[in-house]
Amino acid sequence: MFKTVFPLSAILSLRFFGLFLVLPVLSAYALDLEGATPFLVGVIVGGYALTQAIFQVPFGTMSDRLGRKPTLLLGLVIFLIGSIICALSTDIYMLMMGRFLQGAGAIGAVIPAMISDLVNEEKRGKAMALMGGSIAISFAAAMAIGPVIGGFFGLASLFWITAVLAILSMVILFTNVPTPPRIRHIYHSTTTTADILKDRNLLAMIITNAMQKGLMTVAFVLIPVLLIQPEYGFGWDKKELWQAYVPAMVLGLLAMGPAAVFGEKFNKPREIFLLSIVLFIVSFTLMGFASEGWQFVLGVVSFFVAFNMMEPLVQSMISKYARVHQKGAALGIANGYAYLMTFIGGAAAGIALQYAGRETLAIVLIVITTLWLLWTFKMTNPHRYAHLYLPLEHVDQEKLNALEHEHIAEWYINETENVVAVKYRKDMVEEEEIRAKIIH
Repeated sequence: MFKTVFPLSAILSLRFFGLFLVLPVLSAYALDLEGATPFLVGVIVGGYALTQAIFQVPFGTMSDRLGRKPTLLLGLVIFLIGSIICALSTDIYMLMMGRFLQGAGAIGAVIPAMISDLVNEEKRGKAMALMGGSIAISFAAAMAIGPVIGGFFGLASLFWITAVLAILSMVILFTNVPTPPRIRHIYHSTTTTADILKDRNLLAMIITNAMQKGLMTVAFVLIPVLLIQPEYGFGWDKKELWQAYVPAMVLGLLAMGPAAVFGEKFNKPREIFLLSIVLFIVSFTLMGFASEGWQFVLGVVSFFVAFNMMEPLVQSMISKYARVHQKGAALGIANGYAYLMTFIGGAAAGIALQYAGRETLAIVLIVITTLWLLWTFKMTNPHRYAHLYLPLEHVDQEKLNALEHEHIAEWYINETENVVAVKYRKDMVEEEEIRAKIIH
């Protein structure tokens, strides 16, 4: 599994590392560009996510029709062009165009779908957790590296690094990523957005994913501006921002491992999400009302610990709650809303900085995250399922089509390997009972 998932996770994490690399300092540097206002800076911080949301479904459809690899290549080329435009920007509008182009290469849902194609169902949760963990590591590393490189070499250097990472991702795509098998989904073979949104657990995960990503851009608009601008009382230099981000990175990484183990191995993701949301509330309280630099830094640390605890579990839980024929749609919807909220978070934070004080914004964020906490209490942890794999030639197709059991979640056919897979609750139904229902 690792050899299959690692190259795809590497492509996604390199791309996100490029996007994350500029986030810790982007709002501070963009304010100095010609034509900049706090609102436009907020749009730029989250701008890539708006085009991600718009092109999410077209790229998913394209990957179904033209193949995953050609779609990934096109997305990376667009991302490369956007990064180069950002690096060459001389005013706020050129930077905005580059950020929109960076997001237009919307491969965020194509890679999870490709992992779902390549990895067996029982290993898919671990695969998604590995992917989420790689993104979280990229996020944490970018928090430490971005402010240092940006402080010494300027904002443009970060975008040039991003462009190089896009080229490296293309190399990985064609040297290490296998071609996925063809999967035929028959059991309950149609799905709609309404089906996904009616599922309480899937809806909770869609909201969780959207809130986490939206709050991320809120934080990245606020943290550099609040620490650097003299009117907020801290008066840091841009080169000093690493002092806030490095402790956050280290503690976030330390928290990520135990959270992933507790969520996956002990099947307690709900408890991890609840604890993370509480930390988000703590972080906005500290950042909104801190009077000393160390208090504000503690708020930054709380934020990144919360974010990193969630990140390895979000995609995995969506994959577990969704049925096999829903996974692509569920991941697409979840990521689409997440990207939309990423853009809204940045724009809203920019407006708030322009027209309201940090205390008012903190109160609004505390109220929103508290409502999110109350909603998440409704979520339940996923059942543990086993999988039965049978050669297709041994299975009676008519019996398979008629297979219905309250403890059989679903079945599907892997046409590339000529295998029938049945997903069932091992504690509630015996394997031999299932075999008897469908074997010739």
